[in-house]
Amino acid sequence: MVGPVVAGLLGTVAPAFGYMPALGGDGISLNAFAMLFDWPGITRASVLSVTTGIVATGLSLLLVALICAAWSGSRAFRIIERMLSPLLSVPHAAAAFGLAFLIAPSGWIARATSPWLTGWDRPPDLLILQDPYGLSLIAGLVVKEVPFLLLMTLAALTQIRTSQARDTALALGYAPVTAWFKTVFPRVYAQIRLPVFAVLAFSMTVVDVSLILGPTTPPTLAVQILRWMNDPDLSQRFLGSAAAVWQLTLVVGALILWRLGEIGVGHLGRRWVASGSRGGATRSFKAVSLTAAILSASAIVFGILGLLVWSFAGLWSFPDLLPDAFTTRTWMRHAMNLWPIITETLIIASVATLVALLLTIACLEAEERHGLRPGSRALWLLYVPLIVPQIAFLTGLQTLTIYTGIDGNRAAVITVHIIFVLPYVFLSLADPFRAWDARYGHVARALGAGCDGVLWRVRLPMLLRPILTAAAVGFAVSIGQFLPTLLAGAGRVQTLTTEAVTLASGGDRRVISVYALSQTALALLPFALALFVPAIVWRNRKGLRHA
Repeated sequence: MVGPVVAGLLGTVAPAFGYMPALGGDGISLNAFAMLFDWPGITRASVLSVTTGIVATGLSLLLVALICAAWSGSRAFRIIERMLSPLLSVPHAAAAFGLAFLIAPSGWIARATSPWLTGWDRPPDLLILQDPYGLSLIAGLVVKEVPFLLLMTLAALTQIRTSQARDTALALGYAPVTAWFKTVFPRVYAQIRLPVFAVLAFSMTVVDVSLILGPTTPPTLAVQILRWMNDPDLSQRFLGSAAAVWQLTLVVGALILWRLGEIGVGHLGRRWVASGSRGGATRSFKAVSLTAAILSASAIVFGILGLLVWSFAGLWSFPDLLPDAFTTRTWMRHAMNLWPIITETLIIASVATLVALLLTIACLEAEERHGLRPGSRALWLLYVPLIVPQIAFLTGLQTLTIYTGIDGNRAAVITVHIIFVLPYVFLSLADPFRAWDARYGHVARALGAGCDGVLWRVRLPMLLRPILTAAAVGFAVSIGQFLPTLLAGAGRVQTLTTEAVTLASGGDRRVISVYALSQTALALLPFALALFVPAIVWRNRKGLRHA
């Protein structure tokens, strides 16, 4: 996991300091950094990256904490848990397009309110999408990061005794929300700190969502880096590499700032706990958290529904809520071009997921056979590709692949995808694999089975649902990779994500919807298989049907 990241960083740092012999850079210099800080938009782009990342991460974490504190253990919470997989499977780009079609001046929200509330007969002249403060970008990031952090929080809750601590606090007269924050949240946050760091780094450096929802003059720093790296003038690579190093510096600075914030909040939290205050506006917190959860889920659900309507829309004038007619013309016109791209996406995602799954099972089985118990350092290694900004090391990795001549093909894209798919597959499968009841293995060995026999004939079949779920998560992650595909494929490997984001500049909502829906359907398919295949395979095994 660390090797490709380190190699990519080296490939970025060297040109940033002027060393790139292929382009005439034979010495060390700071000219690229001088050019970077002379660029008029550098301050604005840097501030946008930092503020959107920190605000989006803080809001996502706060919403997840409120949802868990107010609704943990309730029927509504179980409904929220069941909605996680579909919400997580929607790629970032598709969710961003759906949200854009909802909140745009000519979007569904404006159409739904215009007849009886606003009276608009034409789209209002409001800068909602790609606003200069990045508010729409923050909204798009929060909508997608809340389900991810909630999943990580649910996994953390299973590793600590939350019910006992909370019940004790409730017995002492604490309000439910106050009890959760005082007794559960500190231990839960210690478990999810690395996922929070990953969300912060991703939010600061995301490219595809920024291209769809983010500001344009100037754009976020990550988008500007991509433009410099793809500039026909190859000398701009020095400038792009310097900007990538600066982006990495900003992320490290933001992580340090976040850590200092943790220390400050922790100090205030200890004083709050020691104060003994037991009250809490439980009803208000329940209303706010449930409203936020509904809005977050609805933004994705109605966004995808909006994409579906646009893909079949004929004439659709403002302020009509629905099109005058529905037609399959857009789907038919793009079907011939769509199938090769779907096939390419399927191949890349399937191979990357299969390799990541095999490596994960091998690592977890090695833990079992050799009595290994990985600690926090192993988790840090696992999160390295998620915390280090993609734009910071993928640009260098692209330079190295060009030197070696392996860029611009499917194998290069698959290799880079594995770097990002493996952590998610491992995190999804590790807990169910380790929690498997070892007594089944003891019985199998008593009947003459070896270690391999126990693995292939007992353990893996019993873990069919977790394995398929982990594979579905990895598949969805691979499908959603924009920057790794673009850079490793040198723009020559077309997937649904790269095509959908490229089409964003064209503004044809019908065509964008076709590609975004195809991307979403492809990501949802493995989750459907993970749900139905075990039920069919174990239809005569009552104990395994829901294992």
